[in-house]
Amino acid sequence: MMFRHTVLFIAALSLGPAHANAPTRSFGELTTVDKVDLNRYIGKWHEIALFPNRFQAQCVADTTATYSLKANGRIDVTNRCRTQDGRMDEAAGEAKLAVDDGSNAKLKVRFAPAYLAWLPQVWGNYWVIELDPNYQFVVVSEPNREFLWILSRTPQLSEATLSGIKSRLTARGFDVAKLQFKPHSTQTPQQTTKLQ
Repeated sequence: MMFRHTVLFIAALSLGPAHANAPTRSFGELTTVDKVDLNRYIGKWHEIALFPNRFQAQCVADTTATYSLKANGRIDVTNRCRTQDGRMDEAAGEAKLAVDDGSNAKLKVRFAPAYLAWLPQVWGNYWVIELDPNYQFVVVSEPNREFLWILSRTPQLSEATLSGIKSRLTARGFDVAKLQFKPHSTQTPQQTTKLQ
């Protein structure tokens, strides 16, 4: 998801029962899911759609995020995407809990070098606002609704599932007309470029 010169990205967690994510009719404060089980959330996710952003401008296909738990309770984040020339970009980052309220639904993520981790500006908000009860898809955003990602355990979501997500996002004040979809393929990566 966010790569080159990224100070914001997605990290990830999710919700329990589907009714916990019932859309609100007010476009006021954005809410998250009630609870994310990090042990169920870790692993690989495929980006299905996003609100366009400058730090993913080079990505044209095959965008994924992979999460793994660290011994200190934080999360390793590895984002990959295919560029126009067929190469793979890769960015490594770290996520941490933004608030220790037991929900695990509000995270902070950084892709800046570790020696800058003490700077608040390098940490971006990563809020889990919807998650499938079976942890098969997740929707991530941030308080201002400027950034949005829809992720799935598989490279595609059914039209019915995607339509439902879009309907709930509209009810929560998101302009789904801004969603950008990029393809996934089974192409073998030619070369990976690691970015800091």
